[in-house]
Order: sequence, then C-alpha cells, then structure tokens
Amino acid sequence: MKVLVGMSGGIDSSVAALLLHREGHKVTGITMTKWLGYENSPISLTGTSCFSANNEEDIGKTREICEKIGIPYRTLDVSDLFEHSVLSNFRSEYLSGRTPNPCVRCNSIIKFGAMPDRARAAGIEFDKFATGHYAIIKENKETGRWELWKGADPAKDQSYFLYRLTQEQLARTLFPLGGLTKKEVRKIDEENGFHPAGFGESQDFYSGPYTDLLRTEPKAGEIVDTEGNVLGHHEGIFNYTIGQRRGLGIASQRPLYVLGLEPETNRVIVGFEEATLQNTVEAVDVCWGAVEGIEGTAEVFAKIRSVSSAVPAAISFSAGVLSARFASPVKAATAGQSLVCYDGDGRVLCGGIISAAYA
Repeated sequence: MKVLVGMSGGIDSSVAALLLHREGHKVTGITMTKWLGYENSPISLTGTSCFSANNEEDIGKTREICEKIGIPYRTLDVSDLFEHSVLSNFRSEYLSGRTPNPCVRCNSIIKFGAMPDRARAAGIEFDKFATGHYAIIKENKETGRWELWKGADPAKDQSYFLYRLTQEQLARTLFPLGGLTKKEVRKIDEENGFHPAGFGESQDFYSGPYTDLLRTEPKAGEIVDTEGNVLGHHEGIFNYTIGQRRGLGIASQRPLYVLGLEPETNRVIVGFEEATLQNTVEAVDVCWGAVEGIEGTAEVFAKIRSVSSAVPAAISFSAGVLSARFASPVKAATAGQSLVCYDGDGRVLCGGIISAAYA
C-alpha cells in the first residue's frame, strides 16, 4: 500500500514513517509549510511550536530522517489556507471574547483535509494518509462507520484534537502509534538515531504570546466584579480567558478568576472560584463520530478541554445544540473550546464547539 506520512521532523512522525516502511508499505514523507510573510511582524521566528518559521534547517532535518528510513520526501505549501481558515478564525474568536483551539480546526480543515487533497492534486500517489498522532481508528462492520478511539497511552492520547475528522477522513487515515506509549516510541527513535536521547518537543500551537497573532492595538477597559464594581483596568479582553487566575493585577483577600469577557462593553468580569463551576455545557457545530446521532438522553464521559479528564455526563441534542449535564460540576468551561464525548470504552461519540455554560 502507498502511504503518505505527514512529518514535522519530530519524534512521533519520524517513528510513524519508519514503522509503516518496516511493514512493507511504499511510504512518502511530506511536510506542510504554513509560514506566510511574517518576517516584519512581532511574531516569533524561532521556537519548535507548530506555527513557526519553516526554515531550511527544519526541513533539512526531516529530509535527513527520510533518507535514513529510505523513503522519498516532499514539502507542500498550505500557508494561504492556514492564514485564511485557521489564523483568521483565531483572531476573530479571541477578539469576540472566546478562546479557540486552532489545533482542532487545523486538523479537520488542513492537516487531514487540504493537505492530502493538495498532495494528490500535485501528483503524489497514495492510498492512505498517516501521522504520528496517538489515537486509534477502527472500522465498525456492523454500523458501517469509522470510529476514533483514545490512544493506548493515556498521557499522550490526542483524540480530543481529532474529533472533528469526518468519516471520509477517518477512512483514509492511519495512526501507527495509536497502540504504543510515548516511552516505546522514544526508544524506537533513539535506536534508529533520529534524535538524541531526551530530545524535547513542543506541543504548543505558537511559542510566543498569542497577542502577537491578533494584529490589533491595546484597547483599555474595565475589570469588574459580578455586581459591576470596577476593580481594575485591562488593555484588551483578548489578553484573558475564562478561568484565568494569574495576571489580573487586582489585590483581593481571596483569589479572583475570570468569569466572563464582554466585547460589547469591553469588560472583563471576575469573581471567586465557586462562580467558575458549571453543571451544564452547551456546544454547537456538532460532529458525530461513532454514532450518527442520539435520541433522548445518552450517558457518556465528556471533556471540556484537552488537559482535563473525561467525566460522567448525560447528553442530549436538539435544534443543533449538544447539551451535557455533568454528574458533578466542571470548572471554567470556555466558549470556543471543544466539548468531546466518549463512551466507557474510549470511543469518540461526538463533539462540538462550546457556546455556553450554566451553573
């Protein structure tokens, strides 16, 4: 089988390409470049984050790894689409008082969408597309649906970031590392001399301050409590996110947390920790995974952010809104992030973009 492997030059994608090559597949490595005209902006030109300058050294390292494996290597420029579909959304969401997850959007639109599509249009022949993500894809013969499952390593599972992949995308994708732990992958990497022992990797979208990407000027406003009392001032609501505690610059007998961001009044609303707890979270722009939909109420395990644990919840779906009622309160559900629902075995059932949360 011919397999196209998305490669960043890091440990995971390098080992993914190696394992597929060892299995006898005809593998081609490919790197998507996303950097577009930021040389004269405040955006950091260094760092190992996903969005950073793709210089010759980075691409050279990936090419060197492909040569060691014995596979061809290509690059593909997707900077125009990344700017239009990911960065523009990132700016719009932050300036509207929401906190987007650009990795979720990039995965569905670019990495598993436009990237393989454009590669095929460029004349690269392949049957499947693969990456070094820690997740598992299974075909359910009974339902006829492709299913996304949590990876075997709970500390590295990336299914949360992949829940928006369509049935078509899942059908054409391979995750060779899904059944492995990071420790096992590192060992394979070191044994093959791809990277030195202890080689560090960044999982961040961007290594500098997110405000670098917003292309906006400071906009002074008030920091108020839930009763409207002015406690301080800020230089833009885009500098804050729901649940934030540090960096508020306000003296208080108890720690204060960001509870709300109001673009219409340019206010940051703060309060005490108990006010960050919510029992119900709503999401829109819903994607269905292992199921085509639900009737009535379904018992699931749900996550409201990538670093949190999945906790029991009862979900329902009506008029395009996915509603999750949690068995115990969750903290600081944030508009723009994702609500992702699993069954007890780790299958992704559905997910959507958080739009509201209630106590």
